[in-house]
Amino acid sequence: MIWYPYEQMKTMKPPYEIVDAEGVYLYTKDGGSMIDSVSSWWSVIHGYKHPVLTRAIKEQADVFSHVMLGGLTHKTVQKLSDKLADWLPGDLDYCFFSDSGSVAVEVALKMALQFNVNRKDPRKTVLSLTHSYHGDTFKTMEVGDDEDYHFAFENKQGVIHIPTEIPALEEAFEKHHDELNCFIVEPLLQGAGGMRMYDLAFLERARQLCDQYDVLLIFDEVATGFGRTGYRFVADEVLPDILVLGKALTGGYIGHAVTVAGEKVYRGFYGDDPALALMHGPTFMGNALACSAALASIELFEGQDYMAKIHRITEIMRREMADFSSPKVKEVRIMGGCICLEVCDRADLVGYQEFAAKRGVFARPFLNCLYAMPPYVIAEEELVKVLSAMKAWFD
Repeated sequence: MIWYPYEQMKTMKPPYEIVDAEGVYLYTKDGGSMIDSVSSWWSVIHGYKHPVLTRAIKEQADVFSHVMLGGLTHKTVQKLSDKLADWLPGDLDYCFFSDSGSVAVEVALKMALQFNVNRKDPRKTVLSLTHSYHGDTFKTMEVGDDEDYHFAFENKQGVIHIPTEIPALEEAFEKHHDELNCFIVEPLLQGAGGMRMYDLAFLERARQLCDQYDVLLIFDEVATGFGRTGYRFVADEVLPDILVLGKALTGGYIGHAVTVAGEKVYRGFYGDDPALALMHGPTFMGNALACSAALASIELFEGQDYMAKIHRITEIMRREMADFSSPKVKEVRIMGGCICLEVCDRADLVGYQEFAAKRGVFARPFLNCLYAMPPYVIAEEELVKVLSAMKAWFD
């Protein structure tokens, strides 16, 4: 029996059974079709059954599907590492691969802690944001601020949460800089914490303070990377010491992630002493099928000017929502390839998924957020259909 995610198994509604998927469409067992407005948890940026991605995976599978990176290597992972080093900003050149976003964030936090241990620095506290989400594994739950996970921590130790306000940021560094080994953020867009959006100036000030007090800055771009905020990566605008990518890394075709370190962090582990080494090694890190999908995904993103596609999505969202208002909706937020209608009462979203499905749209509202993060290949009429369903719910 399948144990489904984020569900009370006793009372959950039967999930939609998908028998095929192509482009932005999911095809159900009963013969229906739905536009996937959430890109399978924000990952399937090229849509389903893309021939370039499918071909890349099949060709790699004909050679081999996986070999471990412990004592072995292969050309596909080397190509991806070289591509990311060339493609990412600044000195983000050192790629540590893993099999999911949560694990990749765990690796980043472990890097930050051991970086300080290696230089005989006792700082062990993590600075994080209120309403943050960094994954479902234990340390990511601890540094996050998701109320669903508070049951696991009667009293959180070693983490400080602040709002996305510059005075609070400055106060935290002034009071706690001698305790902090890192500051971790979802840059500009806090996803699972409520699709909260904030200003780039906060991150610019964070970079200044991290430099001033020698604290590592970690960007968790598992959800925000590959254009979702309207920037290719927020790291292009403000350079972190460690960058975490996942979800869209492989175009959503195979689970994989990467923790990318800058020169300063990498050199903190490099030396003659084996004790300095990063002791971590996921079984499926650098999986050949995932790496082949990632290389093909990046090729599509670059070659077909996906940033122009994303900017067009933003324009359509703003145009379609310009005259929308409802007493039930507290705020409409749009950033890059994301739109969120925050309702005043989360009870007002009960039943929306079924409502949307009848109109040919798959949606998955959560908390008090009715949102869409569509695949970037979505056509204008398809996106208008998604937005029309959202607006019609409040008629």
